[in-house]
Amino acid sequence: MTDLGGLATVADIAKLGDLAAEAGLQRVSILAWRDLDDPEAGGSEVHASTVARLWVEAGIEVTMRTSFAAGQPQTSWRNGYRVIRKAGRYMVFPRAAFSEMMGWHGGRDGLVEIWNGMPFMSPLWARTPHVTWLHHVHADMWNMTLPPKLAAIGRTLESTIAPKFYRRTPIVTLSNSSKHELIEDLGFQSSMVRVVPPGIDPKFSPGGEKSPTPLVVAVGRLVPVKQFDVLVDALVKLHGRHPEMEAVIVGDGYRREQLETQIHESGAERYIHLPGHVDEDELIDLYRRAWVLASTSAREGWGMTVTEAAACGTPAVVTRIAGHSDAVAEGTSGLLTDSPEEFVAGLSRVLGDTELRSRLATGARHHAEQFTWAATARGTLEVLAAEALRRRGHV
Repeated sequence: MTDLGGLATVADIAKLGDLAAEAGLQRVSILAWRDLDDPEAGGSEVHASTVARLWVEAGIEVTMRTSFAAGQPQTSWRNGYRVIRKAGRYMVFPRAAFSEMMGWHGGRDGLVEIWNGMPFMSPLWARTPHVTWLHHVHADMWNMTLPPKLAAIGRTLESTIAPKFYRRTPIVTLSNSSKHELIEDLGFQSSMVRVVPPGIDPKFSPGGEKSPTPLVVAVGRLVPVKQFDVLVDALVKLHGRHPEMEAVIVGDGYRREQLETQIHESGAERYIHLPGHVDEDELIDLYRRAWVLASTSAREGWGMTVTEAAACGTPAVVTRIAGHSDAVAEGTSGLLTDSPEEFVAGLSRVLGDTELRSRLATGARHHAEQFTWAATARGTLEVLAAEALRRRGHV
């Protein structure tokens, strides 16, 4: 057994193994759009990789099928599970489905499909027990990332066509607010949707000293859905109220040049920094030194950076969207905001009120304590195991 770095105890792994054995889940395939080593990987890929790692520790053979990742081999092993990277961003869907139907990479006892905007349509072809991880509804994200005609096709597929084929498929999502969206927007039955929040690596913990001057940190891919342009505008306004404030936006993405231009034209280069990707130790240090974590994202299944920062003792000011509404305990671990003006006001309140900031920091740590990867791995496996047992007529 490998070093799990505090992700799970021996007892946790034993329980996972017993659950898998009872359900006859020796081999599980996971279909994902992107791999963890993809330059554009985010929270969804961290979630899938961590769960796969813990399942492997419990004795399950896991194979993850994804699209090509630049600079990575077609087949490799990570933390005990096999990664197969074949086909591009769009062709991965039919190719992975056909490969699984044909059993080209070995048999399986269970299948997990990660529906990340575009579905693999596993209910049409999977003959073994299968479940779907659907972190959130993409909705207006289609317009942010695709030309109008393609965006319209994506929205129609997600909202009207695909859900009809998944009515009898167990769905796992990350938050109660995302579950509400899946029920209201996509028409899923409540009984078919299970909420299993993501965990937090124990490495994310309090330590060190806070920055002596106001420090705002944001973390994420520099892509339209994260709305970092909105954040930059807010930070420029905030700087007028808090002249000593600095902000660090961590991450890379194809919107970097636009953000750099926006920051330059706003005269904000002195206090808004874009360091790009940073390693985990640097990220943890930033979380610990920050006075507040900020997110203006338009869509999130959860908002893992919010709870990572919370575990380091840093509260958050974020947009009120599905996912954020669960990652933040409103008024306890941070503030949820409904408009750009309210977002600026919320950040200003936290930066300017020492007592409020201290109370929210304490609440953030306590809120984060309930989220563990062991619970995430078990909760997701329970859904697949229940489906396997149902198919065998045991429930």
